[in-house]
Amino acid sequence: MDPCFRSMNSVASCAIFVALFLSSFGFDSTEAYDSLDPTGNITIKWDVKSWTPDGYVAMVTIFNFQQYRHIQAPGWSLGWTWAKKEVIWSMVGAQTTEQGDCSKFKGNIPHCCKKDPTVVDLLPGTPYNQQVANCCRGGVINSWVQDPATAASAFQISVGQAGTTNKTVRVPKNFTLRAPGPGYTCGPAKVGKPTKYVSDDGRRITQAMMTWNVTCTYSQFLAQKTPTCCVSLSSFYNDTIVPCPMCTCGCQNKSSQSGSCISSGTPHLASVVSASGKNGNSPLVQCTSHMCPIRVHWHVKLNYKDYWRVKVTITNFNYRMNYTQWNLVVQHPNFDNLTQSFSFYYKSLNPYGAINDTAMLWGVKFYNDLLSVAGPLGNVQSELLFRKDKTFFTFDKGWAFPRRIYFNGDNCVMPPPDAYPYLPNASARIHICLLTLILTSLLYLAF
Repeated sequence: MDPCFRSMNSVASCAIFVALFLSSFGFDSTEAYDSLDPTGNITIKWDVKSWTPDGYVAMVTIFNFQQYRHIQAPGWSLGWTWAKKEVIWSMVGAQTTEQGDCSKFKGNIPHCCKKDPTVVDLLPGTPYNQQVANCCRGGVINSWVQDPATAASAFQISVGQAGTTNKTVRVPKNFTLRAPGPGYTCGPAKVGKPTKYVSDDGRRITQAMMTWNVTCTYSQFLAQKTPTCCVSLSSFYNDTIVPCPMCTCGCQNKSSQSGSCISSGTPHLASVVSASGKNGNSPLVQCTSHMCPIRVHWHVKLNYKDYWRVKVTITNFNYRMNYTQWNLVVQHPNFDNLTQSFSFYYKSLNPYGAINDTAMLWGVKFYNDLLSVAGPLGNVQSELLFRKDKTFFTFDKGWAFPRRIYFNGDNCVMPPPDAYPYLPNASARIHICLLTLILTSLLYLAF
């Protein structure tokens, strides 16, 4: 870039930074609104099915109404605080993590006596007499778009010392949902219309004695202090490979004892990874300039007369996690004319109604729906074929690159726009400075 334009770019960058800084005072950093999935949430429905001598039996169902954000292993954990002195006599399809102090009970001991129980799903392979429908998947809940049949989880709970009528029962308070870490904020329980159930033959309808709902929304600001993924770019028309921005998800500590990352060339890598700590939730990443667990690479591969082709590669740099049922959300104006996705499933999200510029991509089951831990198998890839729209198609000014990319519901950090690969003859990149013209003319006259 010519010197006479650097100051202009610096001023522009400074102005943008100031604008973003000032605008940050206008909203709460924990705001959970997602413009690509504005109505997405997790709803917990608590249906009182029957009364018991000292309480009730309820069916609790966790519905994932988010289009592309799912709950992966080790799964959800649900907590709340009882309004009175309730106890849990028994559970089917789930269990509490602690029993609590049940010493005052003689003979029949409750399943849990804690004031603030935490419930987790049972694991696959649980005996059938301990299961209910939609339970026992280890707390894993798929997104609504990927697999609606597994986008819910449920368990049955028998509650005692709780009251035996709609007027004496008190709804629990302070609901919390971890999936598996922080990120979700739950509102208060709200009593609603009782849920109705249709019999298998469709000839009879029954309803719950009482129903209340809890809505939980996700915020990436609460889930992680730093980003979890980044984007790199390349194209056939430029030799430049634009990497993820430096230190996107953190920087390598200079101390070799820090354990912040592991080099891919480390001898006996498997034993080093297993010995580096037992906390499986915190990522242990391969040492890179960006230090992100996930990198998405968008390569503009080929140009045809009426079509153009892109290769998308997702690489896992996390030695501690396999990403099951992963998904990618990409925003680009040419998704309105996507012709074929070669080895990923595709669905248009249409967050803005008639504007079709957002696509959800995910792996084919038993083929590439598992993104393995960092290593030779730690990547998945596919190619996308787009039909050109002559009214707006261009390779100029970075148009061929995505506007936004989400991995598993988290926004990935893009490179700065002025770093995008550009056309060699792009006039927008040929900055001719007046000073350059004067010097060139003087040299020409002198020689």
